[in-house]
This record gives sequence, C-alpha cells and structure tokens, in this order.
Amino acid sequence: MEFFCYHRDRAGSVALRAELVEDHWGYMDGYAAELIARGPTFRAGGAEPSGSVHVVDLPGPAAARAFAFDEPNYQAGVYRDVLLRRWRNLLGRTMWEFPGGRTGGDRYLVLGLGPVHAEGAAAGPGGLPDGTDHDDLIAFGPLLSDDGTTWIGTAALVRAADRDRALGVLAPVRYAEVEVHDWEFGGRR
Repeated sequence: MEFFCYHRDRAGSVALRAELVEDHWGYMDGYAAELIARGPTFRAGGAEPSGSVHVVDLPGPAAARAFAFDEPNYQAGVYRDVLLRRWRNLLGRTMWEFPGGRTGGDRYLVLGLGPVHAEGAAAGPGGLPDGTDHDDLIAFGPLLSDDGTTWIGTAALVRAADRDRALGVLAPVRYAEVEVHDWEFGGRR
C-alpha cells in the first residue's frame, strides 16, 4: 500500500532540524527500498525548511503510522503536525526514475485538499491531469481515505517554471484548499 506523508515543521525548529539531519537520513536509509519520493519543502524563497515529504510503499496503515511517528524529527518535536494518507502512484515510478533528474528547474509540492463536492466529485479524478506536460510530473496521485475507497485530494511533485504553473497541475478540479510549497529531491547528496 502506498502512503503520502507530509511532516510540517513547527515554528522555530530549524536549528533542531539541522542537529538531527543524520538521524533523519539514517532512519530513511532503513526504508530505502520502500521510498517512492522524498524531500524537504521550503517557505517561499527557498531559504528556510517548512516540512518533509515522504511517499512510501508499506504493508498497511499500522506500518505507515509507525513510519511517520517514529521518525526522529517527529519524536524530537521538529514537526507541528503530520498529513498521512493512502495514496496511489499514477506514474508507476519513483522520483529517481523521473526523466528530468535531480536538478534543473524549480520543483514544487502541490496539495489539493478537501475536494469541493459536486455530483460525481466524490470519486475524484480518474487519472493524470489533462493539458499538463507529464514529463514535468515527478510524482502524482490521489490522496485517499484510510480504506482507500474515498478520494479526499491530490498530491503532486512537479517541475515548473513558477508557482502558478505548478498550481495549474491540479486544474480544473476544484478543491477547498490548495497549497504550493517549494520542494527539492531529498536524501543524501
């Protein structure tokens, strides 16, 4: 089962995060075979971290919760909250298989949360977005209920020229809230 995990940093935790970087990377090394994507998000402008994204394939919800809440930064108080949802990998690849590689162009996490319910909207989108250059999609998939049956949003990692173009990946589906975060490939360099 695939899960999308987004740990959001609490205010004032940058120094603690820096102290724990090796602990965090060591923890993630233990999940290397299960990771589909990973990397930090940044406040607009890219200077200060704002969170950490991990897309992971695990045996079930209990394993996903253990992954999210046993993580050293979470245990030490770096994060203020965690978004943990079932996810479906519509691209069928990991970020390391992204044809655009680790560098070149700006990268973003785009989250469409709480779809606006209209007739038929509960099922969510059936596939990849129309009118988007799929070569710029690093990871893309629906956020799902715990049992995997109800669509509750969409998460995308995308290469784009700017935040507005990144946001366009989720059009034309209407969401109650859309977030765009600067993001970069994570892991050891």
